Amino acid sequence: MFTGLIESTGTVRSMAPTAEGFRLCVDTDLVGELTLGDSIATNGVCLTVVEVGDAGFEAEISPETARVTALGGLAAGHRVNLERPMRADARLGGHFVQGHVDATGHVQAILPEAEYHRVRLAYPTSLAAYLVSRGSIAVDGVSLTIAALDTETFDVQIIPFTWEQTTFGRYREGDTVNLECDILGKYVVRALEVAAPGAG
Repeated sequence: MFTGLIESTGTVRSMAPTAEGFRLCVDTDLVGELTLGDSIATNGVCLTVVEVGDAGFEAEISPETARVTALGGLAAGHRVNLERPMRADARLGGHFVQGHVDATGHVQAILPEAEYHRVRLAYPTSLAAYLVSRGSIAVDGVSLTIAALDTETFDVQIIPFTWEQTTFGRYREGDTVNLECDILGKYVVRALEVAAPGAG
């Protein structure tokens, strides 16, 4: 379980194909805090640390994870958002983020607003029931509030700190991002589906 408050960013050293998917190597200043078997959210995807080196860690990405998330498009030099799992005694400053990506979206527009940036993201219709105005969403692992919502896109407003300390400052129109909807909303929608007449 994560909070969507990014601890650090890392730089992809390599993304190497293997017989069973990919091997991702990321250089990060969090390396001294990582051990084998740890979970780490990488652009919002929960991965397992399988090797720790002097400068970073390695994780394995299955073909399915590469297919349904934006991780399959990573290459050497790409910057990624990193967060270790929340501790049981920690404050929850963002929202409950599982690291289980629901779908990918695309950056449609980046609109400067004084010192802020409004980012408009296109999302698949399969997520429509889980998105609400002023609700929470994780974009590449960053906990954000939906500032505007329509049938095909939603906006988030990025403060300068987040713009500089996460991958948002490097986004360009057309970029693919990982989206994870609020787990509380997903449970509500599922409960209503099961309780609906004729649901069985």
